[in-house]
Amino acid sequence: MRLTTSGIWEARSVAHHLWLDVVLIVASFGTALLSGVAGFGGGVLLLPVFVAVFGPRDAVAVLTVAQLASNGSRVWFNRHEVSGRLVAIFAVGAVPAAVAGALLLAGAPLPALTRVIGAFLLAMVVWRRVRPARARVGDRGFIAIGAASGFGSALVGSVGPMVAPFFLARGLVRGAYIGTEAASAVVMHVTKLIVFGAAAILTWRTGLIGLALAPAAAGGAWVGKKIVDRLPVTAFIILVEAGLVISGLLLLITGG
Repeated sequence: MRLTTSGIWEARSVAHHLWLDVVLIVASFGTALLSGVAGFGGGVLLLPVFVAVFGPRDAVAVLTVAQLASNGSRVWFNRHEVSGRLVAIFAVGAVPAAVAGALLLAGAPLPALTRVIGAFLLAMVVWRRVRPARARVGDRGFIAIGAASGFGSALVGSVGPMVAPFFLARGLVRGAYIGTEAASAVVMHVTKLIVFGAAAILTWRTGLIGLALAPAAAGGAWVGKKIVDRLPVTAFIILVEAGLVISGLLLLITGG
């Protein structure tokens, strides 16, 4: 049997696509597991991978679908501990801001925005350590936080680390923190997908790719739930803050 040049290139192309599929599945599972333990970080770590594979516009759409599956799974696994009141307050600011951000996605300066978020995360960790008593914000402040995260999430796919300190400051830990933060993210992702679909940013292709990664994301969230139930509260807080530092540095480095 003799392979032609075109046949060799076709075989290489198939192998390349299979390799990309494996990378995307493993990345989706691993980052969902991280989010299941720390409550955030999955979208931040997935964004550079998706941008490299799909390009900036499609990456945000695919990431939104995948994150909807990941966050939805975390909500379900922690459903008895979710603070519905806090989610509702967050949504008041997040929904309209997510709509505005989604409409501006096409012309947004993504590299500059990701660097700003990265710097913000590092500053928040320092703030929590230096002035922890003032890290808590009231309901009105939480509406503003929802607006900022809704707008940023629409532009860079996920800003879970940005809101993590504020959820922690409301006294939420482990399952309550994981589930409540995830439910707030679900509100933003659903809003974004509606606008993305209307603006033709979300296509059948990007939507199906995101759905194909959903089982891996759900599996990672399930494993993360099993791990977080065994973590002491002190260790959990340290883990989250370490994740904030890593995420901030990652965004500063990849935001070029």
